[in-house]
Amino acid sequence: MNDLVIRPAETEQADALSQLAMRSKAHWGYSKEFIDACAAELRVEAAALNANGYWCFVASQNNSMLGYYALQQESPTHFELEALFVEPAEIGRGIGRKLVEHALKQVSVADGKVLIIQGDPNAAAFYLAVGAREVGKRESGSIPGRFLPVFEIDVQQSVKESL
Repeated sequence: MNDLVIRPAETEQADALSQLAMRSKAHWGYSKEFIDACAAELRVEAAALNANGYWCFVASQNNSMLGYYALQQESPTHFELEALFVEPAEIGRGIGRKLVEHALKQVSVADGKVLIIQGDPNAAAFYLAVGAREVGKRESGSIPGRFLPVFEIDVQQSVKESL
C-alpha cells in the first residue's frame, strides 16, 4: 500500500464514486431490492463535491480507484463521515484504515474534535478496530424501520495516538 494515493475527488468522478459505493454495499450479501432501495442515499452528487463544509477524498493506486470517503462538517467541532467505501476485491487490505486515518487528519486540521460515523452493521467491527466507540443508533435514510449503529471517534486523541 506504499503507492496508495489519497487526493480530493473531482466532480467528474461522481458517477464512478456512486457505482463504487453500490458495489461495496453489495459486497455484504444484501439483496438486489435492498441495494436498489439504498441507491439514492449512496449516490454522490457532483455539486456536493464542491460544497462548503463537505470533503470527498479518493484512494487510488496505479490510477485505479480503490475507495473513497466523504466528510460533512456538522458544527465547528463535529464532523460526520458521510461515506466510506472500498472496492470489494480490496476489502481487508488496509485501505479503509488508511482512509479513516486520512479523514481524522483532515478533521484535526479543521480543528474538529469529534468524528461521527453512521455505519453499516457489517462494518461495526472495522469502526471499533479503528478507534471508534458505539454511541447509539440512527434510523436508516434508505430503509424505514432499520436502525444503524452510530460511532464516534475523539479526533484529537486518535491523531495523538497515530503519531
